[in-house]
Amino acid sequence: MGQEIRHGGRILTDALAAHGVSRVFSVPGESFLAALDGLYESGIQNIVCRHEGGAAMMADAMGKMTGRPGIAFVTRGPGATNASAGVHVAQQDSTPMILFVGQIARNHRDRGAFQEVDYRAMFGTVAKWVTEIDQVERIPEYINRAFHVAMSGRPGPVVLALPEDMLSSTAEVPDLPPTATPSAGVSDAQVQALLDFLGKAKKPLVIAGGPGWSEQAARDLRTFGEAQGVPVTVAFRRQDFIDNRSPVYAGDLGVGANPKLLARAREADALLVLGSRIGDCVTQGYELWDPAGPVPPIAHVHPDPDTPGSVYRCDLAVTAQTADVVAKLAQAPKAGDWADWTAAARADYEAWQTPKETPGAVKLEQALHWMSNNLPDDAMVTNGAGNYAAFLHRYYRFRSYPTQVAPTSGSMGYGFPAAVAASLQYPDRVVICMAGDGCFQMTLNEMSTAMQYGAKPIVVVANNGKYGTIRMHQEKTYPGRVSGTECHSPDFAALARAYGGFGVTVESDAEFPAALEAAIASGTLAVIELKLDPEMLTTGQTVSEVRAAAMA
Repeated sequence: MGQEIRHGGRILTDALAAHGVSRVFSVPGESFLAALDGLYESGIQNIVCRHEGGAAMMADAMGKMTGRPGIAFVTRGPGATNASAGVHVAQQDSTPMILFVGQIARNHRDRGAFQEVDYRAMFGTVAKWVTEIDQVERIPEYINRAFHVAMSGRPGPVVLALPEDMLSSTAEVPDLPPTATPSAGVSDAQVQALLDFLGKAKKPLVIAGGPGWSEQAARDLRTFGEAQGVPVTVAFRRQDFIDNRSPVYAGDLGVGANPKLLARAREADALLVLGSRIGDCVTQGYELWDPAGPVPPIAHVHPDPDTPGSVYRCDLAVTAQTADVVAKLAQAPKAGDWADWTAAARADYEAWQTPKETPGAVKLEQALHWMSNNLPDDAMVTNGAGNYAAFLHRYYRFRSYPTQVAPTSGSMGYGFPAAVAASLQYPDRVVICMAGDGCFQMTLNEMSTAMQYGAKPIVVVANNGKYGTIRMHQEKTYPGRVSGTECHSPDFAALARAYGGFGVTVESDAEFPAALEAAIASGTLAVIELKLDPEMLTTGQTVSEVRAAAMA
């Protein structure tokens, strides 16, 4: 029996459904009307966003939370350029994602047509694969390959351009079942080699991060760390990879890391890297260890064979899915005795948790401590970029996976779209977006999206009236010469109410618990604005202190 004749948009959405896609994020455009028509009866939910950057960031968040490619549709030209911010996040963060971009008709190419862009050139350095589907009959083939590329090796974003005349063309073509995702297995000999590597060390350090983790993998990491009695650290914004209450958890190697942990990392005589790249943030700008050497012995587990040894030489490289390796390590016999080393690392972490007081009636460190002690273990916490996030990294204890959704690329504006996606994915969980006043204003228009689809994230806005991270560097480099770092804000609470949500302003520490409880009880989008002292800058220094140190 022959196949049904379908237009390209329907062939495309049927292929997405075959791959288990249940939700996509989009900003509509006339360039992909056939795809919108395909979604009409597909059973796939189409979350229509207010900006393509928000749509792409929501798709990235879905990829982070599920381990499957998040899907976004945007139109040609300005739609694609707006969405590029989310593609860059996915590339830096190793997130599986597929961005579909509407494209001009095929017979108008190379004429400088309305909104014409060469997407292969535009996205060539930030996506794993970029191409254009020229034949409607080949759509199922391209979708299969897109999922394969997005998820294999080191995951990342794929961009597929869809000429509008191709999408509206018809064909009689069979659907293809999803292709198997390749996975390199781990042998007992490789696991034993990793144990032998650990066993030779007197001061080992485990660094966990990267893609491919799961709830079970996070439990296995804790089991492995505690059975071995070895200190476990995590890469930047991967703090939910292990229950932070574990006695072997030593903190995160990221921006604003504990100085004592950094000193311990320099002292380590063996690094067992599980899934993470040994990149800029982990190494504090490549200064924790010099790639030119000397470097501690490194055993590196990663699903991409090209990653180990690409920056830092390694002594043992294992190409495998990190979750598979950690599952075997969790069952392994004890390789050594590092009780004193691990206890000291944990003590450093506990001491780092003690709040350092910041100025003002509202103290961000106290708000984070309250949330850490009172939010459910499965509460989702998202953030974008800014000094406010250092308070989250330092004072909030993540207890289960997945509960942290944040950009390792340091992309401002990411936290709120991610929180909308998280609330849609986990409607029964508390979802908190930590945001700065500058960070939130980049994507707060997605409050409209949240209200339209019943998402109920709670945004805690740390408002100190400035782009804090840039101001910090400015004061260090050009003390007292303030230029371009002040930030005017609206009444965030009133703005949330204008969208139909809940909003409250907090002007003292005592008001925060009741405000958060009321936000949770509201059952809708909520914004809590924290009125911070303008002197508040980092977890350790005020504006005046940073300036004085620079001028000394």
